[in-house]
Amino acid sequence: MLLELRSVSGGYGPVNVLHGLDLGVTEGEVGVILGANGAGKTTTLRAICGMLDDISGEVFFDDRDITRDSPQATARRGVAHVPQGRGTFGDLSVDENLRLGAITRKDGGVRSDLDRWYEAFPRLAERRTQAAGSMSGGEQQMLAIARALMSRPRLLLLDEPSLGLAPLITRDLFARLGEINRTEGLTMLIVEQNAGLALEIAQRGYVLETGSIVAQGTAEELAADEDVRKAYLGF
Repeated sequence: MLLELRSVSGGYGPVNVLHGLDLGVTEGEVGVILGANGAGKTTTLRAICGMLDDISGEVFFDDRDITRDSPQATARRGVAHVPQGRGTFGDLSVDENLRLGAITRKDGGVRSDLDRWYEAFPRLAERRTQAAGSMSGGEQQMLAIARALMSRPRLLLLDEPSLGLAPLITRDLFARLGEINRTEGLTMLIVEQNAGLALEIAQRGYVLETGSIVAQGTAEELAADEDVRKAYLGF
């Protein structure tokens, strides 16, 4: 597996949020973590990124133990994290935000990657000189994802990408993520409450409750699971 968590526990100070997580994502696939608010989904991504001071167990990326690597070291290894709230630089233009995503790169492919992601997200191309903070929530989410892609990651972590977006925009966003996975072979791990859309583009899924995995399997298996359907799919 490209990413593997082995018996990972951890949290914040005296509060233990995760309890012995075992999960993984194979290179080239989309994995999804489902669960209600407070289930530990965001903390799981923070554990992968080296953002938890209190952690036990092991996190492996490409067969290397990164459990206690810094967030900067983890990013240099090819892990890109798009957190909740998007985190775009509002005073900078779309183009400037995207170029910041490639700031650590030393290769000569930045220009071609800009063209590639402008093609994938045409709304960004239309607004390349516009200040990011003046765009809609959906456009800012696309910008945050495209900026992460500018680093040429091997693993893209997405924390609630549909948060605050209208249903039509959410569906379009997930369609684009699925297309990027198919055409680029990019591995993704997505934390998401919109289970239906997430499972449509995923190959593997995990369900978290109070920091523990209570269900896992292929996307098809989870979509067919009666308990998962009632709790997360609404039928």
